[in-house]
Amino acid sequence: MEIPVINFSKLDGEKRRETMALLHQAFEKWGFFKIENHGIDTELMEKVKRLVNRHYEDGMKDRFYESEIAKSLENKSTTSNADWESTFFLWHRPNSNIDEFKNLSEDLRKTMDAYIDQLIKLAEKLSELMCENLGLEKAYIREAFSGTKGPSVGTKVAKYPRCPQPELIRGLREHTDAGGIILLLQDDKVPGLEFFKDGQWVEIPPSKNNAIFINTGDQVEVLSNGRYKSALHRVMADKNGSRLSIATFYNPAGDAVISPAPKLLYPNHFHFQDYLNLYASTKFADKGPRFESMKKMADGHQSVIV
Repeated sequence: MEIPVINFSKLDGEKRRETMALLHQAFEKWGFFKIENHGIDTELMEKVKRLVNRHYEDGMKDRFYESEIAKSLENKSTTSNADWESTFFLWHRPNSNIDEFKNLSEDLRKTMDAYIDQLIKLAEKLSELMCENLGLEKAYIREAFSGTKGPSVGTKVAKYPRCPQPELIRGLREHTDAGGIILLLQDDKVPGLEFFKDGQWVEIPPSKNNAIFINTGDQVEVLSNGRYKSALHRVMADKNGSRLSIATFYNPAGDAVISPAPKLLYPNHFHFQDYLNLYASTKFADKGPRFESMKKMADGHQSVIV
């Protein structure tokens, strides 16, 4: 089963309509996909990965293998309530916490900030394309996520270290993401990420050429009235490699009020006879305007399409 791949460079040419259709299908049928030619500086992405890997080797690796999680595997018993990962979380918007991490090099801080500036633009572009495909106003998702201070943006930086007994523990247990749009820069050599689709786990290969992996969270499912569902995924522990994951979350603000976009809601609380009366004269017409008319009737407006 091959995951969808979206070539962003085709959005500005004669292949735009076809590419938008592929993007819509990727959101609607998969909930996860890969984008290429996304416009983010690839040298910057390489530098982020290099500096994060160095930071892990210099300070995080030894602490992880001395942790209780690592020691628990020595008993050779299955561990179902822990994850084999070494992580830290950076907030970027509306406020940054990067200065709280005193052990991060100045080079890593500046490089991460520059990368996130570009990544936020990509997230906003994705949100606009989602709106276009859903028939919403261009800025609907961004405004829905904004609250009083704008969307919340943060990054989970993770390493999934070599695991001596990967059959006993997950790198990261099965879950859906709570937020909005997730943009993942992942390892280009070590596998482990898996998504659940159609009753089976789909293995995601390492990302070559700095492609970015996208998946949607629970709030997109709510906002789209179930059209774009959040995707169940996990990370498998690996015996032979240490996997890098830099996942950035473009989420609603904490005080944002999330609900299905009214334009995407089906009509409700109407009498079936009223629908039948309308259906009699519009049976061979598109159902969309019929649903919109029923919404208006349910809201107390008596005008209907004919």
